[in-house]
Amino acid sequence: MDSHNHEECRGHSHDHDHHEHHHDHSHGGKFTILMFFVGVAAFVAGVILEGSNDLFASIAFLVAVVTAGHHVILEGIGDTFKNSISAKKFQPNVHLLMALATAGAIVIRNFEEAAMLIIIFAGAHFLEAYVDGKSRREITNLLNMNPTEARVLYPDGTTEVVPVDQVKVGDILQVLNGDQVPTDGIIISGSTAIDESSINGESIPREKNAGDEVYGSTINGAGTFTMEVTKDSSETVFSKILQMVNQSQKSLTKTATLIQRLEPKYVTIVLVLFPFILLAGPYVFGWSWELSLYRSMVYLISVSPCALAASAVPTTLASISNLSKKGVLVKGGAYLSKLQDLKAICFDKTGTLTLGKPVVTDFFFEGGLDEAELINLVVAMEKQSNHPLATAIITKFPDRGGMEIIVENEVGRGLSASYKDKIYRIGKPSSFNNVSFNYKNRAQDLSAEGKTVVFLGENEQVIGLIALMDVPNQYTKDAITYFKEAGIHTTMITGDAKLTGEAVGRQVGVDEVAANVMPEDKASILQQQQETYGSTGMLGDGINDAPALVTADVGIAMGEGTDVAMDVADLVLMKNDLSKLVYAHKLSKKMNKVTWQNIWFSMFVVVVLVVLNFLGKMDITFGVILHEGSTIVVILNALRMLRTPKKFL
Repeated sequence: MDSHNHEECRGHSHDHDHHEHHHDHSHGGKFTILMFFVGVAAFVAGVILEGSNDLFASIAFLVAVVTAGHHVILEGIGDTFKNSISAKKFQPNVHLLMALATAGAIVIRNFEEAAMLIIIFAGAHFLEAYVDGKSRREITNLLNMNPTEARVLYPDGTTEVVPVDQVKVGDILQVLNGDQVPTDGIIISGSTAIDESSINGESIPREKNAGDEVYGSTINGAGTFTMEVTKDSSETVFSKILQMVNQSQKSLTKTATLIQRLEPKYVTIVLVLFPFILLAGPYVFGWSWELSLYRSMVYLISVSPCALAASAVPTTLASISNLSKKGVLVKGGAYLSKLQDLKAICFDKTGTLTLGKPVVTDFFFEGGLDEAELINLVVAMEKQSNHPLATAIITKFPDRGGMEIIVENEVGRGLSASYKDKIYRIGKPSSFNNVSFNYKNRAQDLSAEGKTVVFLGENEQVIGLIALMDVPNQYTKDAITYFKEAGIHTTMITGDAKLTGEAVGRQVGVDEVAANVMPEDKASILQQQQETYGSTGMLGDGINDAPALVTADVGIAMGEGTDVAMDVADLVLMKNDLSKLVYAHKLSKKMNKVTWQNIWFSMFVVVVLVVLNFLGKMDITFGVILHEGSTIVVILNALRMLRTPKKFL
């Protein structure tokens, strides 16, 4: 791989500052590309002139070396000098090997092969820079989605289109159909459907009405609405995504970082061995000095670690890009690497494994009124309450409760109302004294399943019950099954009572349940898991789970884009969808597999080239074609990570 494309990935700082390299140039500059084609033309002219006018042919080949390869030679010498000064020790790079091999070919008057070497090497680099940059472009395409304008609505009804960075919190904006939502805010009036795929990777537009939150960068559908700005454009969920994306390109996997740190040492060893190989020719193999110098040049090309250097970085970037399109944000390849090494995962219960809000699971009525009338009565009463359980009951029976009744909310006793000369009351079981054996038994059985039970009484005689529960979301069971099959210990952490927690734990199939846990105790549970099982992940909503997310080897936040989640987590699932975590885990394992495929392949090619060279079966042209070809194969293999494997779906 060329110094450019893997060095460009090094815009981050390792723990060792002297390993940081910076390039101010680009292989893709117009002048460089123009000079490359001038070099190709000179090389073709040299081939035509060869035989009829050897002097002009040699001059043409030298022109080809200087024009097509000037940037390779300058980077080889310039970057080695610059990096060596900053590191205070010799820090050569791959380009230096190629520059030396070219110089050696010229010394032994192999002008055609010198030109061929530099043209193939430079041409391969342009292709590598394009291919390697593809995954980076996939990621940075997000930048093009950042909103630039907003339509401000003034109190007198007039509107003005202004740059989005001039919009202030509290401003009222008008968003027309098909417009991009300029920043985060709350809808004041109007209703629409919004494509939020840029935030959560979800392709189905989400219906939005007055009071609903909207996010900058998302795309409005057919409706027009007005919204109040709640966040400065630099603080929106989308801008935080961009910050994470930028951060992700600077944090590489341990393998990638190790390869980058080893490269200067590897090139140094190659150069130290060079004089021994040169001397071994005449004194060990009986070669002429000219042949020995030629074989030494081929040796420099063969052992150059281009493909090895390209083994990990493009793979990591392509994996991060793939996940970002699926609504999974990763703060760096290092965390993806850690994800596939996990031995245990702790899950917060509410809103992570469960929906985060109660739903009606069971109901039973028998009394003087028929069931339909009793349900109407219950819904009419609950519509005058703001309790979460009331919302669940109203949601369960959406077309009921049209009665006009007066409801009284009694502290400790629940809701009561008069209807058809009788007093009806909805309350917790302990507030009723007159309960039949049948209802007591039903309530006990439902409570054992972790459900919350409320009774309906008619003149204080229980005639009905409703059971509610925060049920597992649709993705939970499959995700837990996957992690268990992958050999990862699963633990559910909940503040619920032991009975409720274990009931939910049985439903979802986790290995262990930690109940009655206070938020501040979650981090210590994480530490216990780390001691018992090793590398442990934590999945939570990122607010009361923050200490645990920080303690975990990999902190994973769910929450459809909450600020705290993004700040403390290593991975963020932009939608409360555990199947996305399963996908990320599968992809991290594939990323590791592809990286090692690349490493073994690149080392195999080096060994084959070296052996063929010393057997006299290799020339410069063949060596450089095989060598650069292996680098491109490695990068193309890495780019497979941009595609979603069918077996993952």
